[in-house]
Amino acid sequence: MTEDLQTGIIRISDDVVATIAGLAALETPGIAAMSGGISEGLAKRLSGKNVQKGVSVEVGQLEAAIDLRIIVHYGIPIQEVCRQLQLNVRESVENMTGLHVVEVNVKVEGVAFKEEETTEESNRLK
Repeated sequence: MTEDLQTGIIRISDDVVATIAGLAALETPGIAAMSGGISEGLAKRLSGKNVQKGVSVEVGQLEAAIDLRIIVHYGIPIQEVCRQLQLNVRESVENMTGLHVVEVNVKVEGVAFKEEETTEESNRLK
């Protein structure tokens, strides 16, 4: 986003929008994690940039489009979680940046089971 004011220009970086979207996604009930993928890991190593895991954005002067790759908790209706996710991300990005979010695309790449979460938590505690 670029806004030309009498006092100067305001620009909001793609990384800022990606961070806001990622945090809003993780706060959505039913979302277990964001999904990184191989190409994103490669891009991070090649570019040296801190790529937001599971989030890609396109930011224009007044609008933004957001793509999310997620892992959902097992047993929760996926379509309901995804609709809530879209609403949460849109609201967070629009409120914090003033950009109009034209689309929030969601790709569900996995399902997390309770045993996996318990194992991950115990590994973190070691």
